[in-house]
Amino acid sequence: MPTPEGKRARPTAAPAASKRPPRSRRAGKAGVAALREGAADQPVVILDHPQLGENIGFAARAMLNCGLVHMRIVAPRGGWPNDRAIASAAGATSVLEAAKIFDTLDEAIADLNRLYATTARPRGMRKPVLTARAGGEEIVAAIDGGARVGLLFGRERTGLENDDVARADAIIEVPLNPEFPSLNLGQAVLLASYEWRMARLGGAAAAAKVGGETAEPAAHGEFDGFFRHLEGELDAVGFFWPPEKAPRMRRNLRTAFLRAALTDQEVRTLRGVVKALTEGRKGKGSLGKSKASGGAPKARKPARPVD
Repeated sequence: MPTPEGKRARPTAAPAASKRPPRSRRAGKAGVAALREGAADQPVVILDHPQLGENIGFAARAMLNCGLVHMRIVAPRGGWPNDRAIASAAGATSVLEAAKIFDTLDEAIADLNRLYATTARPRGMRKPVLTARAGGEEIVAAIDGGARVGLLFGRERTGLENDDVARADAIIEVPLNPEFPSLNLGQAVLLASYEWRMARLGGAAAAAKVGGETAEPAAHGEFDGFFRHLEGELDAVGFFWPPEKAPRMRRNLRTAFLRAALTDQEVRTLRGVVKALTEGRKGKGSLGKSKASGGAPKARKPARPVD
């Protein structure tokens, strides 16, 4: 959702030193302290390569307005900590103080089970596309089902890259004026956070069940390990061909698996499948023989993959 916001805001002068912090700052610290005790039912807000410290502060303020306290920041351009972010947070400085900083998006989402990417433009990917309201409801249901969930926001100027969106399980879009759909980062965070809050206040959703037992959704770190394993083996047999189509093929393949909402056990099983196929192809063990024929299967010319 974040798109260009125009001119850079002027630096805000630091407040004069005083014995007692401003009321808004005291209220912000108290709010964070009270919320942290029961913050397990919240999504994590992830800012990917934010460019202006002011916008990080506005995002923190929007989060605390809606009761969210978990912020992760990927490679902030102005470094960290950032005085401009603190100045614009207007009392929500405790959110910034507790924010976790990461060098890459993969590191920031490794422990999450579900990821929702916010974007203002179509991406040509076969992913669920939700309004912020529907996204809030689905996030509540996912968390109540035991998932750790992230809300991903991109750069102010360009939004999220396609490869970043490809890592998400679903996309959140807002049906704004098509002639002027741009939101700044703070607005985007506020809108998505508000819809999560409204869904949470509307009542707890039932936990997802598989086979009568609660299923533990796979963390993105586990899924990425499986997908890198699969990609490596497919690369070895020349699956991603022609080269100019390879990036899109990889994204499509990742999206297909993400749509399945795999559990941790399913991911481990799939890694075992890839390993078994690889070792069988190399003639290890008895996996290279066909049980039906009693011998090794005839070699076939591999079909050219279709994008």
